[in-house]
Amino acid sequence: MPLIPMRVMLDHAAENGYGVGAFNVNNMEQIQAIMMAATETNSPVIVQASRGARSYSQDNYLRHLMLAAAELNPQIPIAMHQDHGNSPETCFSAIDQGFTSVMMDGSLEADGKTPATYEYNVDVTKQVVNKAHGLGVTVEAEIGCLGGIEDGHGAGLSGEEAQEHLTDPEEAERFVKDTGCDALAVAIGTSHGAYKFTKKPTGDVLKMDLIADIHRRLPDTHLVMHGSSSVPRELVEIINEFGGGLKESYGVPVEAIQEGIKHGVRKINVDTDNRLAITGAIRKLLAEKPEKFDPRDYMKPAREAMAEVVKARMIAFGQAGWAEKVPVVSLEAMAKRY
Repeated sequence: MPLIPMRVMLDHAAENGYGVGAFNVNNMEQIQAIMMAATETNSPVIVQASRGARSYSQDNYLRHLMLAAAELNPQIPIAMHQDHGNSPETCFSAIDQGFTSVMMDGSLEADGKTPATYEYNVDVTKQVVNKAHGLGVTVEAEIGCLGGIEDGHGAGLSGEEAQEHLTDPEEAERFVKDTGCDALAVAIGTSHGAYKFTKKPTGDVLKMDLIADIHRRLPDTHLVMHGSSSVPRELVEIINEFGGGLKESYGVPVEAIQEGIKHGVRKINVDTDNRLAITGAIRKLLAEKPEKFDPRDYMKPAREAMAEVVKARMIAFGQAGWAEKVPVVSLEAMAKRY
């Protein structure tokens, strides 16, 4: 099955009431882990790469790894997504590399750190929508600012500071009308990275009611939850048991994400949980078998550990079992729809 536009996948998810996990990748083993989980659960999947990942892996390597994933798993619908594009040029370069979906994050200026004005966000997002839709490529945008930093991108806001940059539902409604984006990432109190909350999040810091309000206003726009790793305690404990030094932190409960899915969340970004699984598996193997030096010896259990996390999320988000039912639509056909 060829790579498909993310909009097709999210439309199907909306019609059938499930969410789709979007998993970040930097290398071959991560892509393999995602496809292992997708195959086992028969799930459609969004594989996404940040600017940092594209720089680390180099675009040509990444593109061919994605094409290999599609070739080796013809029964699995895959969308290839640019995560947190910081400028129209970044998104355009992703489109040139064969990405079927891009995120123009105009909530921050081009430095990827400074909160931007509404007018700036509309301007850069419209530039991307105009080009992308002409080619059948999906566009995700963001309104409001998340806390934390991901791959150098983010305002670095603390949990308390992030509360001052939550998405305003009225502004979100106006923004979608002004830009024509397909999906909208909203700021509801989540943050990037492993250190999201210092205690189990409640309605005071994780504003799930905002999602319900935004979905009511924008029933045809697919909502996106960023910073949605759950930071499982057992993965943190494995890392620390074998020499790590992670501080105590709480992630987004899976139950909260499931509640979001009931109110229009169709794309859920997961990165930190997979990093924790990989790092824990590698630390454990090298600690228990210090004589090992072949990368295959520690990358294989790392790959398997990540696959287990991805599989669990696919089942929890409800995407398991839907792969063969997602329509196959080419970019050319999608462009005609726009």
